[in-house]
Amino acid sequence: MVSVVGIIVSLLLLMWLAYRGFNVLILAPVLALLAVLIGGDTRLLGTYTQIFMTGLGGYLMKYFPLFLLGAVFGRLMEDSGSAEAIARAIVRWVGVRRAILAIVLSTAILTYGGVSVFVVVFAVYPIATMLFREAQIPKRLFPGAFVLGAATFTLSALPGTPSIQNAIPMPFFGTDLYAAPGLGVLGGVIMLVCGMLWLERRARQARESGEGYGEHPHDAVATLRSAQHLPSLVLAIAPVLLVIAVNYIFTRFVIPSMDTTYLGDARFGKVTLENVRGLWALIAAVTIAIVGTIGLHWSRLTDLRRSLNEGTLTSLLPIFNTASEVGYGTVIASLAGFAIIRDAVFSLAPGAPLISEAIAVNVLAGITGSASGGLSIAMASMGATFLQLGTAAGVSPELLHRVAAIASGGLDTLPHNGAVITLLGICPVSYTHLRAHETKANLV
Repeated sequence: MVSVVGIIVSLLLLMWLAYRGFNVLILAPVLALLAVLIGGDTRLLGTYTQIFMTGLGGYLMKYFPLFLLGAVFGRLMEDSGSAEAIARAIVRWVGVRRAILAIVLSTAILTYGGVSVFVVVFAVYPIATMLFREAQIPKRLFPGAFVLGAATFTLSALPGTPSIQNAIPMPFFGTDLYAAPGLGVLGGVIMLVCGMLWLERRARQARESGEGYGEHPHDAVATLRSAQHLPSLVLAIAPVLLVIAVNYIFTRFVIPSMDTTYLGDARFGKVTLENVRGLWALIAAVTIAIVGTIGLHWSRLTDLRRSLNEGTLTSLLPIFNTASEVGYGTVIASLAGFAIIRDAVFSLAPGAPLISEAIAVNVLAGITGSASGGLSIAMASMGATFLQLGTAAGVSPELLHRVAAIASGGLDTLPHNGAVITLLGICPVSYTHLRAHETKANLV
């Protein structure tokens, strides 16, 4: 029981200190070791090097290619003007009066097409500030609009989305990115509709209280290109469509036709095709899209070396933030208190594996402050159990995949979420600024 107390204290401190602006790269190992110490274990150095760093390194080893390729692809989409062209086209379609919807749809299309979330925010932010200022929508609502488009239904629900969260369950359930498409589309529609209703309601309350856009002297100057320097919508969206099409073709046709018997050798980790098919397809799709983007926009990419280098560097902070959170979760999962928490989760719905899975993934995403981190730990520690329980209950692996992916996008947005902290820093908007305005709006 003391170990459970250690986990709770560690988690509360992690959230509070992240809320206060401390970097998760520092917080994760320190507070993981604090949980170990409170639990009565003094083997801190061994825990750090053999458990924390193993969890961190394992995540890097498995998912670094996806972060790297997504960031490079996103940088090329930004530097070529493609991301801005897509966003502008959507603004023209829906109108400035629907600025929130325009931002949601812009970020959704870009992230569903494989562009890294951390790159999309840089591409969309200047347009959002212009739109929100003109429509007199509070700037504090931009993070919510961005997250709704980039980190909800395109993060985990829509079939085929090339996100990390959609890729993680594949090797554990033998599924692909298109698992349970019906449930995914239904869940995505619910997320979009409910999210838009909430954002529009908050915008309406702000208008009624006379809040407006607000004073933001530290706003970055919008560096929007003139229309003649942007590619056409067809050329801009072609790489996005290429990711989706190539991913599907490789998943369903190309990779299954390959001779992969060598994967059973110890040299290649003794895995099956199902363990790697989705990951391979995603790597191939984004790689081909990168080459296609360079070919289509060669004349607009005036400094290709800079684009590639900056894209590469952009991938490092997000993956190390997430990997550190995975390391933190790995330490927590090794404690005796975690077994108590895990058993409590399973006891909530012993005959309903989907409910147990959803709760477990959500709790771990909350503990780590990361959708992909919590999902990785849940799959590594309980994936085989979920599959076994699901098979016994007649639940398909595809359904287990989709529920796990969607569940990862719940409590992950607690204050210590690295992506949220990064997003608020880019805007720039602080937690305290958001809290002050939300409190005032609720009083009104």
